Amino acid sequence: MTAEELDLLATSIDDSFFLIGVGVLIYELLRGLANNSLGKQRVLDMLTSVSTQLPSFLIQVFVIGFAYLGYLKLSDSLIGWTFSINGWTILAAVLACDFVYYWEHRCSHVIRLLWTQHAVHHSSRFMNIAVAARFGPLEGVASAVLHLPLIIIGFPPALVFFGIVTVLAYQTWLHTETIGRLGMLEKLLNTPSNHRVHHGCDEKYLDKNYGGILIIWDRMFGSYQSEEETPRYGLKRDFNALNPFHVCFSEIPGLYRDVRDAPSVKQAMMHLFAHPSWTPESGNQTPVATSKIPSKVL
Repeated sequence: MTAEELDLLATSIDDSFFLIGVGVLIYELLRGLANNSLGKQRVLDMLTSVSTQLPSFLIQVFVIGFAYLGYLKLSDSLIGWTFSINGWTILAAVLACDFVYYWEHRCSHVIRLLWTQHAVHHSSRFMNIAVAARFGPLEGVASAVLHLPLIIIGFPPALVFFGIVTVLAYQTWLHTETIGRLGMLEKLLNTPSNHRVHHGCDEKYLDKNYGGILIIWDRMFGSYQSEEETPRYGLKRDFNALNPFHVCFSEIPGLYRDVRDAPSVKQAMMHLFAHPSWTPESGNQTPVATSKIPSKVL
């Protein structure tokens, strides 16, 4: 298989999951109209989710394009060999990218600078397909950096980007309450039930189920939690904004103030790179896993 054919396959997978998402969205809307549960707030929140796509898409095009060129340069000039593109290496690339995604996702919850972007995705009080489109504009930067090791060990850029697209596309259908638990699949795959847990702000659901396609990474690394009751979605703090600008940048003013007011470089670095719940008062203690709580409520 050539890189061009792989790119067409990635586009086909992305389009397929997009159509699945559209189908689920139509069902959600019809169901909401039928049982009178749609409501003005829910509709406006869905529109807010979709509106974050414009700045995110424009920046991601630049980031992804720049990253791909950088990957090509690195692969051509510094890597002596690369895997060929075939069925086995495609499967290996998806598995490797899913593993990287787990750690990328986990880092975005436990490093405050990254959380400023990922918090956008968690800021909705609802769970519907529109939330799948809710992204911080700079989330792709961390992804580009953390996938570099795959290039270094010999995956060609085309395979890496195929894996990234596949892992992200798969997650479209996870953002819904219309699909219940799926039996044995819950133990292997990320499912709507498993992902609802991830979006919960209840104490036992905080910072759980980071997986993209596979949920086995969470089981292996101690971050798995099954859905026991319907979560309360969104940020733990009081946040119900519908203004897209506020949604995209709500975490940044608090981070700026904390870094600006830090009495030392060390504390400034801690505000940037420690857990989002870290405060000077917590010192060297390991913070409780409450990454949805910023050090200051905006």
